[in-house]
Amino acid sequence: MPPAKKPQLLRSATSAASNLLKSFQSKTTTTSTSAAVKEEDILLKSYISSINISPKKKLTKPLKKKNLTEITFRSSLYSGAFDVEDESSRSIADDITSILCGETDHDYQDTSYGEVFENVLHNPWFSSFSSNRIYSCLKEISKERKEKWVHRKNQDVRFNQLVKMCGNKLGVVDTLKIFGKLGRETGMKEYKALFALIMEGARETDDPEVQSNHNWMAYQLFQTMKEMGFPIEEEVYGPFLKYLTDEHMDQEFYFFSDIFKHGNPASLPRLAYYEMLLCIRLNNEDKINQLIYDYSIYDGEDKHSFQESYLLALCESDCRRRELLILLETCDVTKASSEERLSDIFKSLGMLSLEAYAEKFLVELKTSGAELATLTNYIYDYATNIPNFTVEDAVSKFKQLHSEIGMKPTSTQYEKLIRLYCKLLKVHMAIDLADEIFDVGYTVSLETIHALLDACMESYEYNMVHRIYSIIRCQGLQPTSETFRGLISLTVKLKDFNGAYDMLREMAEMNIAPTINIYNSIMAGYFREKNIHSALAVLKQMGKAGVKPNSSTFSYLISNCSSEEEIVKIFDEMKQSGVLVTKHVLMALINAFAACGAFENAKQVVLDGLIPVKNLNEMRSVLVSALASHGQLSDALTIYEEIKQAGCSLEPKAALALIEHIKSEGQLDRLLQLLEKLQDQDYWIDGCYRVLMYCVHHNHLSSAVDLLKKIKNNFADDEVAAENILDEVFFEFVNQKPKDMQFGLELLRAIKEEIGLRPSRKVLDFLLDACVSADDLKTAFFIWKEYQMAGLPYNILSFLRMYRTLLALGDVKSAEEIVKKIPQDDLHISYVISSFQDTYLRADLLEKSIKKSTKKNKQKKKSKATKA
Repeated sequence: MPPAKKPQLLRSATSAASNLLKSFQSKTTTTSTSAAVKEEDILLKSYISSINISPKKKLTKPLKKKNLTEITFRSSLYSGAFDVEDESSRSIADDITSILCGETDHDYQDTSYGEVFENVLHNPWFSSFSSNRIYSCLKEISKERKEKWVHRKNQDVRFNQLVKMCGNKLGVVDTLKIFGKLGRETGMKEYKALFALIMEGARETDDPEVQSNHNWMAYQLFQTMKEMGFPIEEEVYGPFLKYLTDEHMDQEFYFFSDIFKHGNPASLPRLAYYEMLLCIRLNNEDKINQLIYDYSIYDGEDKHSFQESYLLALCESDCRRRELLILLETCDVTKASSEERLSDIFKSLGMLSLEAYAEKFLVELKTSGAELATLTNYIYDYATNIPNFTVEDAVSKFKQLHSEIGMKPTSTQYEKLIRLYCKLLKVHMAIDLADEIFDVGYTVSLETIHALLDACMESYEYNMVHRIYSIIRCQGLQPTSETFRGLISLTVKLKDFNGAYDMLREMAEMNIAPTINIYNSIMAGYFREKNIHSALAVLKQMGKAGVKPNSSTFSYLISNCSSEEEIVKIFDEMKQSGVLVTKHVLMALINAFAACGAFENAKQVVLDGLIPVKNLNEMRSVLVSALASHGQLSDALTIYEEIKQAGCSLEPKAALALIEHIKSEGQLDRLLQLLEKLQDQDYWIDGCYRVLMYCVHHNHLSSAVDLLKKIKNNFADDEVAAENILDEVFFEFVNQKPKDMQFGLELLRAIKEEIGLRPSRKVLDFLLDACVSADDLKTAFFIWKEYQMAGLPYNILSFLRMYRTLLALGDVKSAEEIVKKIPQDDLHISYVISSFQDTYLRADLLEKSIKKSTKKNKQKKKSKATKA
């Protein structure tokens, strides 16, 4: 046997790599002398001083100011001087004011909740809490949040942004020097940020020269790290080698790998992982076999590390099963370097459906004394990564593997499965599994309960709140205010307000203080039901509980005002109470003013300087949406043009509102421009559907076909979704009672020949219906043949539809031939046929009788005239 030696990894660089080194050295020699460094410093200072820091550009173009109504909203925003004392009108604003200030106890005749709203507070909430004190408290809270959250959580993000800006402006090497001149010591954080910048630029280009420049910058950075004494760890070199591998840069790969090997000899096993990845990417059979052979004859202490690296690389490729099986046969998982690596191996075994090896490794780990929690984690990793498995199959496999190796799943893994169900919005199965946990002796955590509540809300399974509430009680869980918020929100969605207040009473019994968000959800539910009295009663109940309203509370109140006077009065109350004006409040103001016809005031909200610059475009988009939704399309389009001129983009919801309300002909180009701005697929599909309806209404065939092609591309993996949209298009065509069939027939031809789709049964059914309104018997026979062309066999419904069409078009003879093919032993079918005959045949006979009677009367009149 040959002497032990390490696998022949990272062989000497090829001649091209040597040339690469020479070119790098030639670049570095130009900056090696002290004179050159001084000259470079001078040039750098000169360059920095020449950088033109232009003033901050305005993001938006101001709206053109227009004359307001007699009562100016601008002054009311700042002084609250809006005079709304009108004795002739009963205002919701007066009721809200009386509740907030405790002036009057209005009598709300609500028999269901009379006991709940008794004994409301008569003292003002803010009488002893001055505006200055409110401001000071808010300032302290803001400072505390910045210290505890913003600084700690966002420091890395902000620093990375700074590095990116400097790197783009000055270059990587000069950026490092700038940090040095600023007195900032360059550490691993800086190097990581700069490497991320290099990788981002390198992956965004296909230009070999640009890629070479980025490789050169990476080389400079690696050299600087070595000179500064920093170890080059995998978190730094890994992404770079992965990039070289993805780009098939084998010469550069071996050149840099040699640098990393000498800079950190302990990294050799991990470098083996990237080398195997490169060989797989290049499909280099000889090299792969050589690496595996070298590993097989190597008997060093770190052999298992090489084995692990090769195994992970091969697991990532589903076309190297033979080589993978060779390594799996000799793999000793008990010597894995970390649980994370072993987890990756089990995930790969799942993706490759290698269950026999998964069971073998689990038994070996169990025998070696591995912890139960660790083993059940590996089973979860395997079961949830099996391809083409439903989540139900994964859960079944999870239980099966535990049973086969004689283990009981841990509660942690059960809860991970529940959350997997929740992520996929399979709420019923998630709750069933939560019940099963209790049966085997576990209880779910509150975090899992919250995940269940969120999944119910997202999937609209509001009725499942009762089962979740039952789980909380049966398993003896101690709910928090956040738990009750989720429960009450779902209960309100079910319009079960009694149940919501039962939960509030239970919170009181458990000494859990209700939060403002809980009250807001109940109030919002009442407002949705247009139950103003009960909504205001919630406001009184908040005062009784000592819960102060927040900006969301006032947003709901403003949104449900019925006049501009009420809106401004509530807004004035909010300012006096010290509640901050948030963007949601401003959105509520815009929408509320637009809803009551005060369009100039809605525009003034955007002009009054209350909106931070970062939110200005969003508010302008809300204004566009509000104006368009309330018939002010011309003004909405004007503001949209101003947004475009300012270099900003319309928010997706506003774009959809414009698309929805542009009905007049000649606006197709604008609609297509708006559609292009919708990047999110859900918004794009919604907008595309609306534009398609416009095309159908105005007979824009070519544009409709182009949009359908894009829809087909977006739903390449979901033909059913594309067919559903196509069905809606033809339904819209028949729904507008066409006078001729030209557009429908041309669209049918296009989807077959240009788009490559077969028409569905619904499409042909709709076209048959359209033939009736178009009075086109010839096309009806053509469509009837299309069923066979599309491979859709005639069924009873098809015959019935064609029978009705023929009767409606007056071809009784052909209709009699069709009806013979319909089995009439079913009473329902017989009734439908009889109905068709009553509708069309008798009506036809009546029409003929009327025509015959009219003809006889004319003849009698003519004979009388002749005799006379």
